[in-house]
Amino acid sequence: MPEPLIEVDALTKEYRVHERAPGVVAALASVLRRKYKIARAVDALSFSIGAGERVGFLGPNGAGKTTTLKVLSGLLHPTSGTVRVAGFDPRRREHPFLRNITLVMGQKQQLLWDLPPADTFILNRAIYDLPEREYQETLGELTELLERGDLAERPTRQLSLGERMKCELVAALLHRPKVLFLDEPTIGLDVSMQVTLRDFIRRYNERFGATVLLTSHYMDDVTALCPRVIVIDKGRLTYDGDLQALAHRVRPHKRVRVRREDGREETVDVPQSELKARVTQLLAERGIADLTVEDPPLEEVMRELFMEKRTTT
Repeated sequence: MPEPLIEVDALTKEYRVHERAPGVVAALASVLRRKYKIARAVDALSFSIGAGERVGFLGPNGAGKTTTLKVLSGLLHPTSGTVRVAGFDPRRREHPFLRNITLVMGQKQQLLWDLPPADTFILNRAIYDLPEREYQETLGELTELLERGDLAERPTRQLSLGERMKCELVAALLHRPKVLFLDEPTIGLDVSMQVTLRDFIRRYNERFGATVLLTSHYMDDVTALCPRVIVIDKGRLTYDGDLQALAHRVRPHKRVRVRREDGREETVDVPQSELKARVTQLLAERGIADLTVEDPPLEEVMRELFMEKRTTT
């Protein structure tokens, strides 16, 4: 494994949450006497990620993924535990640290709504104190990778969601960060734009050697980009390792799809040890127009994994 660029050791993040019963009387009583409970979003989480890795960060809603990314980027302070990113303590928000990272959230934007993205690019150039030559060179490379065209000259409000996301990525990467924290970067995009952004992330990673930590509920994002996945549930680590190994452990079979000449389609899940015999048997039958063998969808694997964890806790 490459030398760690991101190190998380026993990270815990807790919130003090106001708690009251429903109703007017309870609301009035809470004004005089408030009750609180401690909600633990991240629970003694530990992992490390090497330079240049692309890692999927997975879990159900409320698992603690976004909280962890915010701690790693310095937006939140941990309750306990230690975090190091590119050799820095994120909570200190030092300028060299901020030059090394970026956080892109698919449901948030930094572009100015009534101004063209080019104005945000110029603003970010000033914030990061980028030399003109370096700025123009990076802008040209990112434009080439994203096939952005003249989008930056039109007001942000006139751009489609996919076009805005392209410009968001350019704005976030002008300073050539070493570490990319990507939180649902393709959310809401159509299939073709999702493919475009996946290709861009992969090429950026390969060209600049950047480390990528990606959260997404679109499993196609994960399978296309991330050989390794870290899975958390209720703030706790449940898996860290190879994506295909996880899929095989949870669903140790192949899915065989058969289309018959009369138009009927059949799907059967077959254990790996029985696959050859079962395919041979099907191919020997008459009326088979097509046969494919594939892995079960990753969505099913993850759903089964989370159900398994909840029934054993």
